[in-house]
Amino acid sequence: MPGPSQVPVIVGVAQATWRGGDAPDPIEMCAEVVGAAARDAGAGEALLRRAGSLGVVDIASRRWNDPGALVAARLGITPRETLRTTLGGDGPQVLLSDVATRVATGELEAGIVCGAEALATLAAAMREQREPDWPALDPDAAPTRLLGSERFPASDAEVAANLIAPIVMYPLFENALWGRRGGTLAAHRARLGELWARYAAVAERNPHAWWEGPAPSAERIATPAPDNRLVTQPYTKLLNSNIQTDQAAALIVCSESVARELGIDCERWVHPHAAGHAYDHWFVSEREDLTSSPAIRLAARGALGAAGVTIDDIAHLDIYSCFPSAVQIACRELGIDPWADAREPTVTGGLTFAGGPGNNYVTHAIAAMVERLREDPGTLGLTTAVGWYLTKHAIGVFGTDAPSRPFAAVDAQAQVDATPRRATAAGVAGTAIGEACSIVYDRDGAPAVGAVTALLEDGRRAIAATGDAAVLAAIAGEPLAGRALQLDGSGAFAL
Repeated sequence: MPGPSQVPVIVGVAQATWRGGDAPDPIEMCAEVVGAAARDAGAGEALLRRAGSLGVVDIASRRWNDPGALVAARLGITPRETLRTTLGGDGPQVLLSDVATRVATGELEAGIVCGAEALATLAAAMREQREPDWPALDPDAAPTRLLGSERFPASDAEVAANLIAPIVMYPLFENALWGRRGGTLAAHRARLGELWARYAAVAERNPHAWWEGPAPSAERIATPAPDNRLVTQPYTKLLNSNIQTDQAAALIVCSESVARELGIDCERWVHPHAAGHAYDHWFVSEREDLTSSPAIRLAARGALGAAGVTIDDIAHLDIYSCFPSAVQIACRELGIDPWADAREPTVTGGLTFAGGPGNNYVTHAIAAMVERLREDPGTLGLTTAVGWYLTKHAIGVFGTDAPSRPFAAVDAQAQVDATPRRATAAGVAGTAIGEACSIVYDRDGAPAVGAVTALLEDGRRAIAATGDAAVLAAIAGEPLAGRALQLDGSGAFAL
């Protein structure tokens, strides 16, 4: 166990939301929330000067190579290293785990994690056909360290079938879940509305949430309407993450000894107890089952085990909610019923209602979790993070009480790699049994294109696509699982 001087603690958090489509540039947004987090700790610039590391979550609005150096310059500090994550919503927890691990080993006294997106402002500028007045890109800049994998997320067959955007891939998981559960389309969509209404109710109480006003009802969320169009089957607009927000968040971690030295009130401390990290089999088409995630299960088991607790010991949750299928699969692996569990599934309101600012949502979730735990001392919180298509996963366990064990960031990758992997088939003609489908709708509500996965007799998975309106209509109203398909060998299919 590290001595008291090396136990990591989150001492400052901050979130900010800008409205009106005229947010500052993301570098300034980061600087503002980092400064606010230092003030939240009660130590101000004295705390910032102790930070040896400044990590920035990959910024989608404009991809600066070394945003940490730009943020540090705005703050007037000189950390000895800057970090940036690769694309993916697991980035905030990856950064936090890195800082907490190195504080625990004595390599760092303090570190900063921050991120920002001005995608609403960027969209407004694009509509006006102008470039926002933001710092220029520097192709020669580089962070001290880059965290995460830069591997391309999809296979050639997945790309050929239009399974590349998350808004297309996650409905594939949803169709598989629907097939597993059964029932009518109306009943399934109504259940999703009920689940998302739990998130919306929390967002209504969140002052930083992008959604303003009363929470929408489950019926409104689930029902296609002119202002809530059907995007993919069965997801309406309000069942999708909302990336067009202007939001920023920051966390500051230091050792207990630094916190005491700077006079930071211990009632504001929240300890990272443990973390877990793992990637599922990289390509979705190679995963054994489209309704499960060994990486979530094993990363969560590792994090909870390292903290010496179980999921039943957790009082507060934030389950990553880019799409309903992500929540259902994560909760299945965690042993939670997201409809019936007395615990709310989020402390923010989720990526639809609180906002889904690029890769940075989990920085907001952890900041909100810190605030929730301060209000409810002696309890534990758990956050989950997801990158790509349920591909990259990170779990965090937090509490106000000092941990009984050293902080550990558990790498569960070897265990995940040992789980079954499904072989894939390309260029195969013949009969296959349908597994799942994803259908994209145009803005007029008509099905535009669809992709399917199907299992061959030998267990291999094939992928095919179609733009045939009659075929799309025929597969839209019920799960694809168990239906016979005819593959033509060139990437298309018929019923």
